[in-house]
Amino acid sequence: MTVVMLIVHGLLAVTLLGAITHQAWSVARRPRPREGPESFISRFGSVSSASYTNPIVLLFVATAVMGALLYPAYRVEARVFMEDMFMPRPVGAFEVKEHLVAIGLGLLPSYWFFWRKPLLPEYASVRKYLTWLLAFLVWWSFLVGHVLNNIRGIS
Repeated sequence: MTVVMLIVHGLLAVTLLGAITHQAWSVARRPRPREGPESFISRFGSVSSASYTNPIVLLFVATAVMGALLYPAYRVEARVFMEDMFMPRPVGAFEVKEHLVAIGLGLLPSYWFFWRKPLLPEYASVRKYLTWLLAFLVWWSFLVGHVLNNIRGIS
């Protein structure tokens, strides 16, 4: 059952990673006049940013809840293994990940508030920085979780 939960957690994380990356890229790019065919990069960033807000909030919460359900297995199996092998850096990186996810959960209400419609232009920079902060948190969490799973997966 733990393996199935880990796979679901990973799929939710990848989906969240894609959504937040699209939104973060779209708020960071400057609109340029269209001359000739568009590149992949310009099409990647030309998504409707606001349409990603609710899925990102739901995916963030679902991924965090799934991670919380997996935490006891990590604590008993993977963390003990890494501590026995004198691997403090991966354990510490996971501790930072836990804190960053908690910060992200705390930021979600304000993130959702500033992204709700109508999008007021005076809050554009707030939306941009909240999105980029959440994107950083998601990328950090994804990479640390992936590396730790490669070091010692939960069986």
